[in-house]
Amino acid sequence: MKHLILAIVIAVARSCLAVAEADEAGIQLKQTIPLPGVEGRIDHLDVDISGQRLFVCALGNNTVEVVDLNKGERVHTISGLGAPQGVAFVLELNRLLVANDKGGVCNIYDADSFLLIGKVDFADDADNVRYDSASKRIYVGFGSGGIGIINAVDGKQVGSLKLAAHPEAFEPEKQGHRIFVNVPGARHVAVVDREKGEVIATWKTDGAFGNFPMALDEANHRLFVGCRIPSKLIVLDTDSGKDVASVSIAGDPDDVFYDSKRRRIYTICGAGKIEIIEQADANNYKAVTKIDTAEGARTGLFVSERNTLFVAVPHRGSQRAEIRCYQIE
Repeated sequence: MKHLILAIVIAVARSCLAVAEADEAGIQLKQTIPLPGVEGRIDHLDVDISGQRLFVCALGNNTVEVVDLNKGERVHTISGLGAPQGVAFVLELNRLLVANDKGGVCNIYDADSFLLIGKVDFADDADNVRYDSASKRIYVGFGSGGIGIINAVDGKQVGSLKLAAHPEAFEPEKQGHRIFVNVPGARHVAVVDREKGEVIATWKTDGAFGNFPMALDEANHRLFVGCRIPSKLIVLDTDSGKDVASVSIAGDPDDVFYDSKRRRIYTICGAGKIEIIEQADANNYKAVTKIDTAEGARTGLFVSERNTLFVAVPHRGSQRAEIRCYQIE
């Protein structure tokens, strides 16, 4: 009995400490939105800020879940998909793009009616999706080593970029012509010149592998790469490609976001943690707190306009599938 009481006291103390650390870091869980009936792994998310909608790739459920953020509930499901992995909302065209692992098709929907209005077949493993508003081009990672290029206006493929292996997260520059691409199968970050249409450099990640998530601090010329073996955040100089810092993080990172206003990096880890890392300056970083989430919760979305970090939690055991909304002060 004494051991049981002691265990309870320790658990409560740890919980109180975690809450105190989260409060000190200025991040609090403000809302939880259930996703009833959603099973399996949840992959990436995107947002319609003006329409207050969140789009969630429920990969294991073969659906995309549409969440009304004002109502705090799911309002629509796009079903019949093939393990959707990546999603992008294009505001000026009111279109939603969904990339599917099975079959490699990127579906294009009207974002109001959710009617299918087009598709691009990449043959295999369509994954992360990024939209470049300046060129009105959509980039889709796919297959054993490519990034497909879609003209957002007519929904047609206009080219592709060749890589050494399957691409995971990638980040296009807004003020330049490069795309930084995680290529974990080749154990490097590829640097692609969009104008030349080719890889112009490959960068190593300080002896760490499994480089899946990525975020870019373009103003300070820094690239943040989340690695799984071992679990750490690597900081690369985007001028030289050299690593300038690394910070140990929790296991299974799958999404990384940079908060330029607060100079912080949020890393969402499947080990059940949000890691918050502070940027003192371009070369110095420190982990400031960990926030407990749930096992397998490794994807999410940081929306600076709402000061909100969304975390997708899959159904596991007694833990229901849901979206957790963290308010950042």
